[in-house]
Amino acid sequence: MGKRAALATYDKEFSFVSPVVKYLLFLFNLIFWMISMVLMSVGIYARMMKHAEAAMACLAVDPAILLLIVGVLMFFITFCGCVGSLRENICLLQTFCIFLTIIFLLQLAAGVLGFVFSDKARNKVSEIINNAIVHYRDDIDLQNLIDFGQKEFSCCGGVTYTDWSQNMYFNCTTDNRSRERCSVPFSCCLLSKDEAVINTMCGQGMQELPYLQAGAFIHTNGCIDKLVNWIHSNLFMLGGIALGLAIPQLVGILLSQILINQIKDQIELQNYNLQHRTDPWQ
Repeated sequence: MGKRAALATYDKEFSFVSPVVKYLLFLFNLIFWMISMVLMSVGIYARMMKHAEAAMACLAVDPAILLLIVGVLMFFITFCGCVGSLRENICLLQTFCIFLTIIFLLQLAAGVLGFVFSDKARNKVSEIINNAIVHYRDDIDLQNLIDFGQKEFSCCGGVTYTDWSQNMYFNCTTDNRSRERCSVPFSCCLLSKDEAVINTMCGQGMQELPYLQAGAFIHTNGCIDKLVNWIHSNLFMLGGIALGLAIPQLVGILLSQILINQIKDQIELQNYNLQHRTDPWQ
């Protein structure tokens, strides 16, 4: 009787599903699920703080939209991972694994294509920057992002400072009645270290000056070349960032596949026990 009881207890308590793998995957997804909530909250708040007309005018270059898209995508994927690992649901775990694999492959393909077709990638970046210049005054978040980039890279415009003529406020045509006609944003200006207060009108009329004369007051080189040079100078750092983004994805894929296989083995064991319920000791 003691041997029979021990065997029954063993069959009842034994499980192929490792608690370590299960809760490690759950914790992994929980962390990124909370991050996705933060991204969505920031994106929603940023959208609500804008005027409706300005917000709808530049959806394609709105940083808040980017945060929302990334946040919603992360929320859905990590939700599948959290619930799937906790409930040992193969369908949700496979959904999590498939989406994570697709994202990883898309990132890998984008990196390879960007390296191989660098000229086309440069043209696409130029198109994005020019589009952002056009909508500079339409979105405060986009405006702050452009100003930050121009100050950090010490540049102005896409290819050159006269690219700001694409913006309706800075346009240099004679029929433009804007007070900022032929100007550039203050983030293009050369600022001295001892200047306590930034003169936001320092770029007034700079597009009317020749290249060399304008260079005494503003950065005349475009941001595209500066960005390309920065990328070439920081390839190892960018490679480290890409690896840092890839490792969590690979870990998530690996853990989910291990847990899926363990759950399948557990289901097979349960089915086997159901088919062999007859007591061999009788």
